[in-house]
Amino acid sequence: MRWIGLIFVSLLAGCVTTTEGSAPQQPAPQQQTARKAPSVPTDAQVTRFRQVIGRVEPVAERYCRQRRKNTNCDFNIVIDRRPNQPANAYQTLDKNGRPILAFNLAILANMRNSDEIAFVLSHEAAHHIAGHIPRQRQNATAGAIILGGLATLAGAGSGAVDAAANVGATVGARTYSKDFELEADALGTVIARRSGYNPVRGAEFFNRIPDPGDRFLGTHPPNAERIQTVRRVNSQL
Repeated sequence: MRWIGLIFVSLLAGCVTTTEGSAPQQPAPQQQTARKAPSVPTDAQVTRFRQVIGRVEPVAERYCRQRRKNTNCDFNIVIDRRPNQPANAYQTLDKNGRPILAFNLAILANMRNSDEIAFVLSHEAAHHIAGHIPRQRQNATAGAIILGGLATLAGAGSGAVDAAANVGATVGARTYSKDFELEADALGTVIARRSGYNPVRGAEFFNRIPDPGDRFLGTHPPNAERIQTVRRVNSQL
């Protein structure tokens, strides 16, 4: 089935990258916060980022090794230095399966304190620990197979079958994306707290970004639900 192979290649191109700073398939929750927000971090902000890495990375890698046997837990934490990008942080994989956690310049410039950096960094690490990229890929492939298969059974031409498979892949990839974000928020809360930071204070970053609401097939849950998740998990630690 030619279209299944095309869908799978598309997902690999979107989720698994081989160079620093390439765009991931699913955006992380951190988006541009204001039109006049700074787009380049100061030297002091970069230094603070490095300091947070020194405390969060070993904790995240320890949790990864405990929960994901036979998985690469050697995080490569980088700064995406492409200019003029909206504020964003994301997790992806290189060609060897090594997890990459990337912050771009704009998000670093808009981080107000170390707790926000620690929470966002822990959140992105949690995406890898929870296996969200392969799980999303599986969901997308299943959706492509279902809708593409139905189109084939209905006697559709190859173009219509490919289109149906693409729709199925999109629906499949997004079906559980909100759950994935909340899972990453919950585990990210644990990692940030165990690293010596205040995840509740860190999650205040959600108050400064646009609220995605509760859209059907949206990729992110409402900000209030995310903050509530962080507070609930933190109260149990």
